[in-house]
Amino acid sequence: MSRDTAPLPEVLAGPLLRRLSAERLVIWLVGSRPLELGLMLHPAGHPPRRLTLNARRVQRLPLGRHAWLHLIDVALDTPLPRGVRIDYDLKLAPDGSDGGGERGIADWAPHLLHEGATHPAFVLADSHRRLLHGSCRRPHHDGPDGLVRADAWLAERRETPEAWPAWLLMTGDQVYADDVAGPMLVAIHALIRRLGLFDETLEGATVADSQALYADSATYYRREALLPDIESSEDLRERFFGGVRKPVFTSANAHNHLMSLAEVIAMYLLVWSPVPWRLVEMSEPTLAEQDAVPFGEQRAVIERFAEGLPAAARVMAHLPSLMIFDDHDITDDWNLTADWERTAYGHPFSRRIIGNALLAYLLCQGWGNDPDRLAEPLGEAATLLASAADNQGWLPAEEQDAVIDRLLRFQGWEVEVEGEPKLVVLDTRTRRWRSERSPKRPSGLMDWEALSELQQQILGATSVVIVSPAPMFGVKLIETIQRLFTLAGRPLLVDAENWMAHRGAASVMLNIFRHSRTPGHYVILSGDVHYSFAYDIRIRQRREGPRIWQITSSGIKNAFPGTLLDWFDRLNRWLYAPRSPLNWFTKRRRMAITPRDPDRAKAGERLWNGAGIGLVELDDQGRPCDIRQLDARGFDVTFPPRDQDA
Repeated sequence: MSRDTAPLPEVLAGPLLRRLSAERLVIWLVGSRPLELGLMLHPAGHPPRRLTLNARRVQRLPLGRHAWLHLIDVALDTPLPRGVRIDYDLKLAPDGSDGGGERGIADWAPHLLHEGATHPAFVLADSHRRLLHGSCRRPHHDGPDGLVRADAWLAERRETPEAWPAWLLMTGDQVYADDVAGPMLVAIHALIRRLGLFDETLEGATVADSQALYADSATYYRREALLPDIESSEDLRERFFGGVRKPVFTSANAHNHLMSLAEVIAMYLLVWSPVPWRLVEMSEPTLAEQDAVPFGEQRAVIERFAEGLPAAARVMAHLPSLMIFDDHDITDDWNLTADWERTAYGHPFSRRIIGNALLAYLLCQGWGNDPDRLAEPLGEAATLLASAADNQGWLPAEEQDAVIDRLLRFQGWEVEVEGEPKLVVLDTRTRRWRSERSPKRPSGLMDWEALSELQQQILGATSVVIVSPAPMFGVKLIETIQRLFTLAGRPLLVDAENWMAHRGAASVMLNIFRHSRTPGHYVILSGDVHYSFAYDIRIRQRREGPRIWQITSSGIKNAFPGTLLDWFDRLNRWLYAPRSPLNWFTKRRRMAITPRDPDRAKAGERLWNGAGIGLVELDDQGRPCDIRQLDARGFDVTFPPRDQDA
């Protein structure tokens, strides 16, 4: 029986545990049909519970003929206990075709069980004092997957629930919509066909609709040829990129940029679950001669990535997760400058591409962070998807554009979780502080209003964990290079994404840290940069707090070019040594920054370059007592404190 005719598995992806608390459980799952589900909960030392997932507790949204998103949101009358292991199961009611009884996760997704377990489990931690965090999971990076390492680490602690992290924090670039390997795009298109994911018309494109897009000769490794390239774009490109041929999208790897909503949905399924890979093949399409070699090389890497997906899916079925976008979840340099925004949103096709990625983010990532706050945009998305189901599988163009327009204006992606310490996840992409000096200069990562709201959120807290996708305190030399390119009018060539690139945003952010009523201890968790580091930070000439720790873990499956990073690291240590006068020309000169050296550093390196995932443990005052990188190659890298300021 061929893959195209074999019966579809009932569950395609999930469950993913999202925002969990003692009073409420939020779970994400995709099935091949609308599923009737029951939820079993069995906390250790307590009697089991059985809950029917009725229409009040689960929303079923069609994504195609054979793909249904299940958004499970269960309020609990009796709170669950904290600090103990809670086994759970999702029971599938039979569909009547095989005469069988209900089946649990052990039957339909045995890959989600650790060895020796009969059910997956989760732990509701008493505090936010142990956190896993990471960003930048690029499937065709030729290296191991940090989520696979996280699963192995968790399996070793299966019987010690007090050691489980409170959260898995995904701090950006959970998918790469703008940088897709040719074999992955082939798998995406095969999955779209197999599941009948919804089609759409494409205004302003050189192809009429999504079906024409998938069939076009330029759809593999030549997608930039399908992007808008009209006279007005030429004028904007000359002014915006200085003549560099990057029409609308700026990634150097945008040859397979995802465009349709179906493509982005299929990408999520293929990077979060091993099940869809049973339905597709990466057979080589007709390619230009120069593309055949990279296709073969990328296929080998993608095959190794898919082999690790059972473990990646397992860790996301055991740990509650919060997720925030960075740029690659949508497109490279997303909202970097006012000119970028004017160009990208000024054409209907590029606006649709960006909007489709943001709509998929809402459905696959954003909703699970805070269902109440995302209820209105989700309701609009649900109406759109229902219209497509009633329209022979085609998304109505005007309705789709209207939903996207409202989604692009939406404010409310940030996340706040009460607890000890307080946890705040920042949106650094959609509330930008546009440069008042030039539309070509980088926008601030958050505008004045958003930063003021952040300050109000943390007033009175004794300690706070802030998730900022880009480091608030980065490598000074790299930030200086970005500044030089910005002064030359080319910020897009170096991804000038740092807090210090915009004078106003940097000043307000630093003033928040210096305010007398803001927390005494800040832990900032970041990703984005494709290397990992840790800094201890204090305000100069102030004996009493606050103390700040910048902890960066990147990437989960990505890395910086090794030789180049070594040179940056070495030059940064020389040029910005503790007594270097260059320190007084930085915006953070009132801060004393002490880098921590990774314990596996060979010659004083402060930057760790290797795929993996970060683990931080905080003491009862919210101060880091252990900072480490769980390197995907199977060992730990710790960042012990130093005494000397830098």
